[in-house]
Formats: sequence, structure tokens, C-alpha cells
Amino acid sequence: MAVVVVQQASAGVPAAVSAALGAAGLTTRPAPLDAGGLPPVDLGGVEGLIILSAPHPAGAAGSALVRDALAAQVPVLALGSGTELLAAATAPGSGSTGAAVELTPAASVDPLFAGPLPTDLRPHPAPLSLPPGAVVLATAQGHPAQAFRLGSSAWGVRFAAGHDGKDDTWTEQLLSRFASLMATRAEHTATRAFFTRRADAWEERFAHQTPAYEAAALRMQLRPGATVLDLGCGTGRAMPALREQVGAHGRVLGIDVTPAMLTAAARHGRTRHGHLLAADCTRLPVPHRSVHGIFSAGLLDHLTDPRTALTEWARVAMSDCVLLLFHPSGRAERAARHGRPLDPADLLAEHNLRPALEATGWNLDEYEDAPGHFLAHATLAE
Repeated sequence: MAVVVVQQASAGVPAAVSAALGAAGLTTRPAPLDAGGLPPVDLGGVEGLIILSAPHPAGAAGSALVRDALAAQVPVLALGSGTELLAAATAPGSGSTGAAVELTPAASVDPLFAGPLPTDLRPHPAPLSLPPGAVVLATAQGHPAQAFRLGSSAWGVRFAAGHDGKDDTWTEQLLSRFASLMATRAEHTATRAFFTRRADAWEERFAHQTPAYEAAALRMQLRPGATVLDLGCGTGRAMPALREQVGAHGRVLGIDVTPAMLTAAARHGRTRHGHLLAADCTRLPVPHRSVHGIFSAGLLDHLTDPRTALTEWARVAMSDCVLLLFHPSGRAERAARHGRPLDPADLLAEHNLRPALEATGWNLDEYEDAPGHFLAHATLAE
């Protein structure tokens, strides 16, 4: 895993960038960009993207990289002329064409723009057309788009700090905050990058598994009117069976951390069976003691901190809540497919899963590790 630093081929990575990334435990991967293009970048191994400069025009390769990063919510920070590449990679909106740079009210709640700006900043004089939905974070008289955010993962900063040999502490602090943000989001970034580029073909590729998902979901035996979560829902293959159980007056929520998978789920009609929500399964936007059932396929053992997730799931569970962990293949089959033996430390091994569930408020009622599927049925402890 590394942070890709995009800049003109003749430039080296600035010391301030390397220092900020190193302090956060991140490594740097330079990506020289010129009018001729950009080396191929696999976002599956990338924790973030910093765009320091870009030739004009930047070329299709640079724009494609930024668009892919935005789609996968890979954190992006563009500085100086690099903001032109960030803005150009999205649909054009409106903008216009010097005085002091000032923060907007939106900057007060932005994770990167903490604290006041220096008073000697030099606004970027050229006009810049921002895409629709961009949040302007800093302006200057006659030059409104001095800093902006796209979505929740990309920032552009056009103004110059520390010019004429002056100290550039503010930019160093900005880089440090961005490095910390990338490190904090690294797990989600890797997940989104992996699934975003596979989302469009996911349903068709694994269509043969849908009956197994439906059969597993039906084993929850939920009552009509119940509320059920499908955590890590992907394209929502279990949602029709969950809806069948809870009926028209029940509630089905499909939750996934990758927006592209939820888009695919909607395209395949899963909104007819429930609501789709982009959220972290360890910090659910769900009230305390409000859920009757939790279905989760192929998720728990891939989390960095599964016990935190199980504790969170117990928080939202009602006293009679059912938790069903599922995978359409058994542990031995999956190990053989990856050319490795069964791992005794595997969380889904019964001798590991049972104490993990008990320590987080669950009782393991059924455990099946069959050649054709894995299933664990648990209920909330009294």
C-alpha cells in the first residue's frame, strides 16, 4: 500500500510531502505525469492520491486516474495547478475569476481545514470551473474557487502559501492532516478500490450463488413486521428472501461501505425489496435496540477489528435478534481454492468464533462448516 504522488516528470517529491506521509506510516509512490500520459496505476494498492502539479492539458490518463479514485472514494488532495486536473476530471459546472484568501463557513466542519489561514496567502489568479456539488472552502475577492471539496474524499487547494521564502507551516499541517486521514481510512479505501472496479460484473459473475443466499436468509425465520439488516450486502442477493420473511410492513436495510456496489444493487432492482445505505458496519446509523435480524455474508473475518463490529451489532439488536453469518462455500473449500491449508487462527473456526461471539453479547446456536457452505446462527445473549 502506498500514496501515489502525481506531478510533472521533471520534479521530485517535496520533502514536506514525504515527511507528512512518513509520520503517518505511509509510503510514497511517485507518478510522473506529462502531456504524453501517466504510468498505469492500480488503485487496489493505493491509500490515497496527492496531485502536486499537472501539465495543461493533463491528458486522458490523468483524468481517468482521478475519476477512478473519486468513484472508489480514494482520498485525493490536489494542490496548486493539480486542482485543474481534479476539477477537469468531473463534469464542468460554473466558476469565475485578488485579495486575501478567506475560509467559507463550510470549512469549519471540514476535516482538513482546521484553524485559521495565514494572512499572506497568494490567491490563484486563473478562473476554474468547478463541477456541480463541489463545496467551496476558501475564496478571495474576484477569485472565488481557492479551495474546494468534492464529495467526502477529494480536496483541491489552489492558493499558494509560504511564497517568497516565507514559512509554509499551514501547508505542512494540511499535508499532515491529509496523511492522517488516509491512514485512518486505509481499510475502507482498500475495500472500496477492490469492489468498485468489480461492481458492474459482480451480480452476473456470482449469479449461481443466489439460491444459496436465499436459502441461508430463510433460515433466520424472521417474523412479519421485523427489521433486518443485510451487512456487507454487496448487490443485495439476500434482500428478496429477507423481504419475503418480514413482509410489506417489515423493514430491510442493505448496508455496504462501497457506493459502487449499492449502485449495482439498485440497478438489479434491490430497492424493490428494501433500502440501500452506504455506511461502516462498525458504526451503524441505526438506533439502539431496533433490529430483529442481522444477515452478513463474507464480511466478519475480513474486518480488521471483528469484535468491535460484533459489539456494534449487539448494540442495535433487540432481545430476540438473530445473527446469521454465511458464506456460499465452506472454510476448507475456500482454503483449497487459495492454495493454502486451513488456518487454526481463522476467526470462523468454531473454537475462535464461539468465544468471540460470547465476548460481544451473542450465543452461538448453530454452526455448519460444510463442503458447500458456511453458516453460523447466533442469538443475542439474555
